[in-house]
Amino acid sequence: MREFGYQRAEDVSGAVALLAADPDARFLGGGTNLVDLMKTGVERPARLVDVRELPLDGIEVTADGGLRIGATVTNSDLAAHPEVRRRYPALAQAVLAGASGQLRNMATVGGNLLQRTRCGYFTDLSKPCNKRAPGSGCSAITGEHHNHAVLGASDHCVAVHPSDMGVALAAFDALVGYETLDGPGELPLTDFYLPVGDTPHRETALPPGALITGVTLPPVPVAARSRYRKVRERASYAFAIGSVAAALDVEAGVVREARLALGAVASRPWRARAAETVLTGAPADGETFAAAADAELAAARPLPDNGYKVTLMRNLVVAVLTELAEETAR
Repeated sequence: MREFGYQRAEDVSGAVALLAADPDARFLGGGTNLVDLMKTGVERPARLVDVRELPLDGIEVTADGGLRIGATVTNSDLAAHPEVRRRYPALAQAVLAGASGQLRNMATVGGNLLQRTRCGYFTDLSKPCNKRAPGSGCSAITGEHHNHAVLGASDHCVAVHPSDMGVALAAFDALVGYETLDGPGELPLTDFYLPVGDTPHRETALPPGALITGVTLPPVPVAARSRYRKVRERASYAFAIGSVAAALDVEAGVVREARLALGAVASRPWRARAAETVLTGAPADGETFAAAADAELAAARPLPDNGYKVTLMRNLVVAVLTELAEETAR
């Protein structure tokens, strides 16, 4: 076992300073992903800076009617919070779908956003992986890739992002707040994750050494009529092979507003803006929903063994939107 240092941060500025003083350090929240990667040798930090006890564990309504969620809020507390369940039900559903109860009790909001891919080649040090070892190659392209990306991938990486929570946050225009030595900053979640391109090891747009301090959800009235649906290979705890976060506002049979994001299809939570464009102002029926799904999935580039995902996601989008439209009509 490789030895590493451990230090508990006393405040946000102190945590940032500790990481700045040691570029090989990592922030430790719940540890449900980082510690696993340390065990396999993928992550080899020289020091862990424990941020779990920082005063970032609150959820509060903002002045404009949105929500501010602290970075150390546990997934269990997030899913159970009454304002999350009332204002953004798809977010609560996504978190509950994302892990076992034991993991939700430990995992934090900030850590969830930063979790690494579950691609088997990424965690296997004996296999080439551009995300783990830049320039070494992507084993999944010619290997096992049935649950890999069909959107936004490249010749350098076809891994998918595993977060359920992130899919719902993407649908509702979440903003990720962070702190650096130069002060605070904020990134839209849709800009937080970088495109794969030829640098899949560069996963987020966070400045070096930045500490995520929280997530802000703007007021999105349509989010109160939202749903998260996840498809997995077994009914118990498992990562998605496809998921949808959707919200729909229908009046007189016409879609006034739609929010849609897809999960387990790309290296990041995928905001389905092409589908939203088709939906807005169109009849709230199966034909429109199918056309919206087709518009988004037209850019899909599946590999030989994951083409099923295109059909699966088309059917899933149509099913979720149909359910929301029927509920709105009641």
